[in-house]
Amino acid sequence: AFALGAYRVEIDLHPTTDGEFVVFHDWTLGCRTDGHGVTREHTLAQLKRLDVGHGYTADKGKTYPFRGSGVGQIPSFGEVLAAFPSERFLVHLKSRHADEGRLLAKYLRSLGNAKIDRPLFYGSNEPLSALGQALPEARASSDTELKRCLMQYLALGWAGHVPSSCGHGMMLLPSNIAPWMWGWPHRLVERLRAADSELFV
Repeated sequence: AFALGAYRVEIDLHPTTDGEFVVFHDWTLGCRTDGHGVTREHTLAQLKRLDVGHGYTADKGKTYPFRGSGVGQIPSFGEVLAAFPSERFLVHLKSRHADEGRLLAKYLRSLGNAKIDRPLFYGSNEPLSALGQALPEARASSDTELKRCLMQYLALGWAGHVPSSCGHGMMLLPSNIAPWMWGWPHRLVERLRAADSELFV
């Protein structure tokens, strides 16, 4: 995606039972891998032994062309950041557990300050609020904050004002209402950029 020109790439994170975070979409392992159970109920080493190509089929199960070729390819978040040292990510936290936000704050601190401001984090209120409290320099927006940003900008954007709820983070904008936003598209992008924020449609 980065080679094709993407400015940010969206990924999903899950904590492991040994304090790591892995980049993997599914809540459970059975669809895509040869493993079973809930993703976050495994260690990093256990997830590394799985084949992420096991469940892929393009013909409704007649063939599985990638079986056996994806063993060990579930990466930790730290590995992804190290592999792409200058690229930016949009990171989705998929749970509703505040402990996950606190654990992620500790994990990010262990990776070093240079990596804290590169990702943008979003998701449910519980982990995102906990992340923001434990690591204020992280750019994190909860579902509630994202909705508040949209509603306040709709009310105030006619005057060029960007509410604080939209600053130092992001605006997630459904494409069907995008043309109705004040300043759409270029002026809106510039206003958000001046507020240290980014627009995602």
